[in-house]
Amino acid sequence: MKKFIIIAAIAIVLGGAGYLAFGSNKEKETGVKFVDVTKGTIVDKALAIGRLEPRQEVQVKSKISGIVTRLHVDIGDDVKAGEPLITISPNPTPIEYSEAMRLLDLADLDYKNAQTIFQRSKELYDKKLISQAEFDISKTQLSESELRFHMAQEKFDLLQKGVTSDGKNQNTIISPIDGTVLEKLVNEGDPVVPLTSYQAGTPLLTLAPMDKLVFKGTVDEIDVGKLVEEMPVDLKIGALPNEKLTGRLSKISPKAKKQDNTTLFDLEVEITEAGTKALRAGYSANAEIIITKKDSILVIPERLVSFQADTARVEVQDSATGKIDFKNIKTGLSDGLNIEVTEGLALGEKVVERPPKEIK
Repeated sequence: MKKFIIIAAIAIVLGGAGYLAFGSNKEKETGVKFVDVTKGTIVDKALAIGRLEPRQEVQVKSKISGIVTRLHVDIGDDVKAGEPLITISPNPTPIEYSEAMRLLDLADLDYKNAQTIFQRSKELYDKKLISQAEFDISKTQLSESELRFHMAQEKFDLLQKGVTSDGKNQNTIISPIDGTVLEKLVNEGDPVVPLTSYQAGTPLLTLAPMDKLVFKGTVDEIDVGKLVEEMPVDLKIGALPNEKLTGRLSKISPKAKKQDNTTLFDLEVEITEAGTKALRAGYSANAEIIITKKDSILVIPERLVSFQADTARVEVQDSATGKIDFKNIKTGLSDGLNIEVTEGLALGEKVVERPPKEIK
């Protein structure tokens, strides 16, 4: 009896080993693998491509024409509002200079003549020989001629020295904002065309406050319908691969634009956490806008799910019999690689992964 039990035990062990060897060889032959149902995190996100730019960028121009004689700042310098940036020396043409001088002479002559007329009118008025109205006219003409003289004098001083006699309208351009010099568009000796109502003028410098950078980019029309302002955003900077930046979606353009036969929408992301490295304007960046995020959910690779109409199903192996069969499931959130399983599978259950079909 004891001998029979030993023989039976040996037979069972050999049979089990044979089954395992056969099953293993069969699995190798068929190429079938099994993937466990696990818990994980799935994030549904939209991708925007763009770069970092200053929220406010100012292009500095001159109101007087001339030649750049001194640059007080260079690229990368931090400046405060009111600090000198560029000094411009007026460089009028001979015709402009001559015209301004002649206008000043005429204005001076007119002013002196108005003074003489006013003095005569005052004497006549004191003697009651003219009316109050006539005296007031001569007084007004004197004031107008005096104003024209000062205007002509100021224009001549600006053409000649760049500074008026009272020290105003200096030819040194000052910074309009607190910021950093991003671009230097002229050098000493370059001519400058002034900004007027009929011409754009010569750009001199570009300034921007670098502590207020934002991400500006575009997103595809497929994703824009899912986006709303204030959504959280993860930013990835190409030049700073190890830096983690976060932000919030602050603007979405109401109008699309065409680019390379693709419909895109502009958007803007305000940076809320800038990391530890210094950021620079113009850095290329990708913005991952988080639409939905789920943690600790049942997930499987989406490639294992087959969809037919409204039905999703996977192949599973029966733990008792080892038989493989299809099983209907219900799915949820997907990130393109993994998919959430809401019904039909349990944690640890094995899902069949078949080898890809060979193309003959």
